[in-house]
Amino acid sequence: MSPAAFTTLVAVSKTHGPGRILPVLEEGHRVFGENRVQEAQGKWPTLKARFPDIALHLIGPLQTNKAREAVALFDAIHSLDRPRLAHALKAEMERAGRAPGLFIQVNTGEEPQKAGVAPKDAPALIALARDELRLPVKGLMCIPPAADAPAPHFALLRTIARAHALPWLSMGMSGDFETAIAFGATHVRVGSALFGARPAAHAP
Repeated sequence: MSPAAFTTLVAVSKTHGPGRILPVLEEGHRVFGENRVQEAQGKWPTLKARFPDIALHLIGPLQTNKAREAVALFDAIHSLDRPRLAHALKAEMERAGRAPGLFIQVNTGEEPQKAGVAPKDAPALIALARDELRLPVKGLMCIPPAADAPAPHFALLRTIARAHALPWLSMGMSGDFETAIAFGATHVRVGSALFGARPAAHAP
């Protein structure tokens, strides 16, 4: 295992309003993650006006018809997982003159209900997005199956990233970020460990 020299903490603020986010901003943290474009649009423009050095990451699935809004608002997108979305992001980046850093999401557990490209198909998507479309693909992202030990999934993601010279690895959440860091995570997505449980209205 080879821990990353530096790991960015993405504070996952989904479902939490500005009142919960402001104390974290006032303590100096600037990297935040949201799951949904529409929710982020409702709370982050005002916060970014007040704290212009915020880096906002989209960590949830992205619908193709939300590509314009995502490119306009986010500084990184962790959920590129299909050719159609790659083409949509290319068009919007050219239109807006703005290029958020991209992670390709890999479904390391090949779970049918989960977003992400299958590991065997990841090389083709990397080639399309980075090499053909010239998108700013910086790394890979995964969410291991809840029932599995995370380490083999993190190891697989690291192997794919190294094979394609991708420097960023977005992996690890509140329950497994220490393992992810040990496997080289450059970005960990931590929500409940920072903000506590999600509001009851959003709980499953």
